[in-house]
Amino acid sequence: MPVALLTYADLGARLNISREAARSLARRRRLPRSRSDDGKALVRVDFSELRYTPRPRTGRRANPIDVSIARIEAIKTEAFKAEIARLEDVATAYRAVFERERERAERLAVELQQASAEATAATAWAARLEDDMAALRTDRRPGGSLAGYAARRLGHLAAAIVKADRAARAR
Repeated sequence: MPVALLTYADLGARLNISREAARSLARRRRLPRSRSDDGKALVRVDFSELRYTPRPRTGRRANPIDVSIARIEAIKTEAFKAEIARLEDVATAYRAVFERERERAERLAVELQQASAEATAATAWAARLEDDMAALRTDRRPGGSLAGYAARRLGHLAAAIVKADRAARAR
């Protein structure tokens, strides 16, 4: 094929590329250039030597800063989601411990009330026994002998002790 003098636009039309791509190709291949009478650049091209297949067009590349910011935001979002999930697991574990300790505290409060009631009953029982002992010592009972009263009182005391012992074993 003969050598042709073409403008960048004509070269781009022949090769099915843009005018800027034709200009870049002429520079890369160091094709001889000259100026026409109207001031446009002319390129001397021998199409038999020029073996050129254009690359398929790719979309415009996104701004690398925007891509980086989007990637950081995605990582942040994933990291925040992971942290939230971890904190929810920790909160669930603490909640279980809290519930277990609350139930234990309630059981201890019930046991404390029972122990308090038993202590009050024991104090009342001790006071009644002290009164009975004082009555036996002073013999305040009119018309009764000391030996008869002591025997009856001793029987009552023994029955009360057996009753208290049976009640304690039942618990």
